[in-house]
Amino acid sequence: MNVTIEGQVFDVQSGVSCRDALKGALSGKKFKNVVACRCNGTPLDLTATVPADTTTIEPVFADSPEGIELIRHSAAHIMAEAVQKLFPGVKVTIGPAIDSGFYYDFDYERPFSVDDLEAIEAEMQKIVAAAHPFSRTEMTKDEAVALFEGMGETYKVEIVRDIPADTVSVYRSGDFVDLCRGPHIPDTSFVKAFKLLSVAGAYWRGDEKNRMLSRVYGTAFADPKALKDYLHQIEEAKRRDHRKLGQQLDLFAFHEDVAPGMVYWHPKGMLLRTILEDFLRKEHLKRGYELVQGPQLLRREVWEKSGHYDNYRENMYFTVIDDNAYGVKPMNCVSHMLIYKSHLRSYRDLPRRMFELGVVHRHEKSGVLHGLLRVRQFTQDDAHILCRPDQLEAEIIGVIALVRDLMGLFGFDYRIVISTRPEKSIGSDEDWDRATNALIGAVATAGLSYTINEGDGAFYGPKIDIKVTDAIGREWQLSTIQVDFTLPDRFDLVYIGQDGERHRPVMVHRAILGSLERFIGVLTEHFAGAFPTWIVPVQARLLTVTDAQNDFAMGARDQLMAAGLRVEADTRNEKLGYKVREAQLEKIPYILVVGDKEVEAGGVNVRLRTGENLGLKTLAEVAEMIRADCQEPFKRGGMSYSFS
Repeated sequence: MNVTIEGQVFDVQSGVSCRDALKGALSGKKFKNVVACRCNGTPLDLTATVPADTTTIEPVFADSPEGIELIRHSAAHIMAEAVQKLFPGVKVTIGPAIDSGFYYDFDYERPFSVDDLEAIEAEMQKIVAAAHPFSRTEMTKDEAVALFEGMGETYKVEIVRDIPADTVSVYRSGDFVDLCRGPHIPDTSFVKAFKLLSVAGAYWRGDEKNRMLSRVYGTAFADPKALKDYLHQIEEAKRRDHRKLGQQLDLFAFHEDVAPGMVYWHPKGMLLRTILEDFLRKEHLKRGYELVQGPQLLRREVWEKSGHYDNYRENMYFTVIDDNAYGVKPMNCVSHMLIYKSHLRSYRDLPRRMFELGVVHRHEKSGVLHGLLRVRQFTQDDAHILCRPDQLEAEIIGVIALVRDLMGLFGFDYRIVISTRPEKSIGSDEDWDRATNALIGAVATAGLSYTINEGDGAFYGPKIDIKVTDAIGREWQLSTIQVDFTLPDRFDLVYIGQDGERHRPVMVHRAILGSLERFIGVLTEHFAGAFPTWIVPVQARLLTVTDAQNDFAMGARDQLMAAGLRVEADTRNEKLGYKVREAQLEKIPYILVVGDKEVEAGGVNVRLRTGENLGLKTLAEVAEMIRADCQEPFKRGGMSYSFS
């Protein structure tokens, strides 16, 4: 057969294995890094025979995303074998690779704990060192049922019986046999770098009516350095956890017994949030947006009209008032359309850009609630743009420019993903095509690259999602831009065109920071609590050495506050070192020490939260220093902002 491998054509004999075909085509070093292959796009083990109709063979390298996934899946099998050896009588269920590693669920007489992980890891190392090959066998479902019944693996029997096929495949490595589609790495020695991370409970098949299992999580990489970097990121993420920092900095709290998934903002957290909200309002007014606000409750009929009731009601809360059903708003678009419809619009009136910091409620299962990152009540920096079709691309470009400015202000790198029509959606194919093409055209005009995420759009239109990368390399979904031809039609939104006729506007749904709660959570972890000076709740704290400097410190505080700065004075009868350390732990940017020498000189000794000592400064110099620090991120992005 003439087969293409990495751009070159090779003569491959029929009946040879994928391993032999690739060995003749790749250099020795490259071949050693191959863990599987794709023949005409179909993933196969290296031991598989090259199919007769093969025209291309693609090697799957260990350090590629697909290769890492195979290593992780194989590591799950190795972990299951180790658990079986250490805990006789344990039953195995499922063990997939996931984005961050792998897990396996086990049924044992007692739950596993973190204390078990060390022994399991040690047994896994022995299996890896033994280099057991992974071998595939195909058999009928009846044969597989008999095999797993003989092994006492009742969960595997249940899985086999549910598979809608006549035959299944099993993999053997060492003493372990598992039901699996494959492919797998050649042998266990290819799992060169792994670590078990945690244990958790998990119901069989995710149903709380079923038995609780023990889930063991781990991760694996193609090389030890990648594993080391990942484990460092985990430790860094723990250090930056916004829930811990929120408590340490006294920003917010949760009372799950009273209002699960809803935030209690403490004074400092509310101040930080208010500064952010005020900035957003001013920035939107500068860019031609109008401030609006809609009600929290709307009659069920309007949610039926919008399509939310049919497509989104499992995420909504409903109540009854005077025998009428009302839905608590999960988003602001319906109210904004009704505001638009309150007047007859001319083509000259468009675009209309309506902005609302709208509080919304969405039902999230208790198991997925996670600090500020996943809540049931949150505020969106939400806007809806109603425009003529010929204005659409320019409006999308304008939103992209706002995303670029704000992400740059906070130091985020980002990438663009365009999500297309999902299976559960409303509207015509023609409108979806127009909307999708508008997004693609705007991104191209803006000179930005993008990827396509098939089938992940909103139910009413396609969208651009902005994925930002934080200081330790994690990716977060923040901004979204959605084009909607359907809801303006459902709500009969019109404008009078130049021809005197009624025309249908297009609506752009967009949020830049997204949920403010989520954004503040991400921001807290991005900066590890050391917020930029312009947004931090307390910009400076005056610390007295003794009570003798209290009057001067209070006067200095008042003078700096009058200059528009956010300043506190700590006049407690505590040692100076203790007060300095406390201010540093609270991430206060400027620590202003006042002793007898400073009082005599009429100034303060300036220290930074990093520990750097700037020495004696006048209050005027301190004020100018803090203002300049506030302006710095805006200057870098070519923006301007008044802090008065």
